[in-house]
Amino acid sequence: MKYTKLTLIAIAVTGMLTACGSKDSSNEQAASPQQITPVVSVETVSAQDIDITTTYTSNIEPNATNNIVSQSAGRISNIYVEVGAKVSKGQLLAQMDDVNLAKSRLQYVNDSIELGRLTELHKIGGVSQADYDLAVMSLNIQKKTYANLLENTKLRSPISGVVTTRNYDKGDMYSMAQPIFVVEQIVPVKMLINVSESQFTEVHEGMEFDVVTDAYPNEVFKGKVNLIYPTINANTHTFPVEVIVENKDQKLRPGMFARVTANFGTNHHVVVPDVSVVKQMGSGEHFIYVLQADNTVKYQLVEIGKRMGDKYEIISGINEGDKVVTEGQVRLKNGIAVEVKK
Repeated sequence: MKYTKLTLIAIAVTGMLTACGSKDSSNEQAASPQQITPVVSVETVSAQDIDITTTYTSNIEPNATNNIVSQSAGRISNIYVEVGAKVSKGQLLAQMDDVNLAKSRLQYVNDSIELGRLTELHKIGGVSQADYDLAVMSLNIQKKTYANLLENTKLRSPISGVVTTRNYDKGDMYSMAQPIFVVEQIVPVKMLINVSESQFTEVHEGMEFDVVTDAYPNEVFKGKVNLIYPTINANTHTFPVEVIVENKDQKLRPGMFARVTANFGTNHHVVVPDVSVVKQMGSGEHFIYVLQADNTVKYQLVEIGKRMGDKYEIISGINEGDKVVTEGQVRLKNGIAVEVKK
């Protein structure tokens, strides 16, 4: 058979292309990687008793607050205490100008003498019963007037506590615009917390709470429920509870930020390492890879509870004795076979 020159060239080119194609195919087959089994670490989980605790935030308040004022305006003759002073119930704090007090005392003494004279006359029939009764009533009124002026001239603290505010100096004219002193009772102190209505039946008077402050982060103060408000807020579905701390050492002061923790019993739940929990991005759901008997893993949805250091409480989704993956989750997917690291 005779071939033209053009035909020979075509045959040669076809052979070269076939050879190149075979070579490329071989290279692609060689470059295809073999399937690699992921290596993981696992841990067998167990259940334990976990305290059911809830922490509330609040500000420390004085148990009682008294504004020390005079019933009428006048000049302040003396100031006896400063801000920060610890005062006792009945202690004299300030004295107002006593001119009116002196006048009232003089009138009270005169009325007392007059009643004494009328009493003797009344015994012998020299004064009518009406006049005598009027004199007695007048003396009683004057006695109350004098006592009221005495109370509002010599200003005393009605409670034991600490002076937290002083708005006037000696010699100032008191105008009744603001109190002369503010005295706060800080033994004990109190906090008001809002508890969920789901725990309404669990809170009772005298129940103990733990109180921690930023000022004393390593010290736990013991508080007790003093008052439970009887109604529930329809918007927040919470009810106010007043917690009192004795505060005998007076470490706690009004205005301090406090965290109040209540213990409502215990739950027996599975606990897992925090590194085993995978959060589903964008959903807020949490999953754990659980090793199966055939060395595959199951992507298990779980409900997590409280965090305890480097562990999580699992409310549902995992059973005691399950083997959970703690390392190597990046290359895993549901149902894939794995190799467990020895």
